[in-house]
Amino acid sequence: MTISETANTDLLKLVAFDDEDLEVVSAHLQDAVVVVSDIIWLPGEKRLVVALNRFDWIGALAATPVCRRRRAALRFERVETFKTRGVDANAKAEVLNLLAIEFQESAPPGGAVTLNFSGGGALRLEVECVEAELADLGPMWAAVRCPGHPEDHPEDQPEDLPEGEVNGVA
Repeated sequence: MTISETANTDLLKLVAFDDEDLEVVSAHLQDAVVVVSDIIWLPGEKRLVVALNRFDWIGALAATPVCRRRRAALRFERVETFKTRGVDANAKAEVLNLLAIEFQESAPPGGAVTLNFSGGGALRLEVECVEAELADLGPMWAAVRCPGHPEDHPEDQPEDLPEGEVNGVA
């Protein structure tokens, strides 16, 4: 994993090449909010790009906690297939709350990357291998509120996701 944070701009950039790297990316993206129209599937390029507003957990856990968000982009390469569950591609303005990103290896180094959202929604990517990047895009702003977490619901695990499309592309 490569971690880069510049002192002047405080922009975070993470690159993930395995499941442990992806866990770090997932931790930084817990409680990020995503607008459905900001999920871009580019099948010809085998790429998924998600623009999101990530919560600043480093600031929230500081000695003097602050609740802030920052615009960021999450990009996955080498994506063979992309499926959704509980995400309405036609509801372009719907806001999703990202809970976690998981990787399940099936045919090493490939497998399934799943982005799990509150309410049971999920995006599932079948990948040749883990190749992802998280990059901050701009300055932070004060969050309207700090995230809270309801009880986990094991029945909402992303299994057998039906084919779906986002932004009019399957």
